[in-house]
Amino acid sequence: MFFQIIDILGTIAFAISGVLVAMNKRMDPFGVLIIAFVTAVGGGTLRDVMIGVEPVSWMRNMTFVYVIIGSTVFAVLFRNQLKHLRRSLFLFDTIGIALYTVVGIETGLIAGLHPIICIALGTMTACFGGVLRDILCNEIPVIFRKEIYATACILGGLTYFILREFLEDRNYLFVIAGLIVILVRLLAVRFKISLPSLYRKEE
Repeated sequence: MFFQIIDILGTIAFAISGVLVAMNKRMDPFGVLIIAFVTAVGGGTLRDVMIGVEPVSWMRNMTFVYVIIGSTVFAVLFRNQLKHLRRSLFLFDTIGIALYTVVGIETGLIAGLHPIICIALGTMTACFGGVLRDILCNEIPVIFRKEIYATACILGGLTYFILREFLEDRNYLFVIAGLIVILVRLLAVRFKISLPSLYRKEE
């Protein structure tokens, strides 16, 4: 039940982040819904395809479809309260990657995969929806820029497997690993920490 709650919360967070980006691009209602949907299920779809889950999870559980539609309507109706789009987008995006990282890891464990592959699955689950969102909105995906994004997911995944040796309660593992992702991303933005650039300033 706790795992399902995390999955739904991640869906809500990513759907709202998709709505914010789409509205910032002044898309029509259909475009807003599509971007919200792609952002929310893109990473999970890739994960399920890679591990051979057919049909993919959101097609087997209409709850996710209803949650995405409800989150889209909520974000549109309360767009004035979310007027600080950049801050709101950052907040929901960060929460989304944290929640989806642990969802992807747990899915990999259920499939009996190696911890390294599980961390990769968690990172893809967390990041790929945002990649699709940014591409469809004609933006360079955050994951391909210097900003700490996928690195936070990887560190959260490593934390999950380290603590797994000491904690038996998976609920605590979910929460702590997710908080590590959020903390790393917040600290990176607050102190302007980024990955080194491959290019000189004059380039």
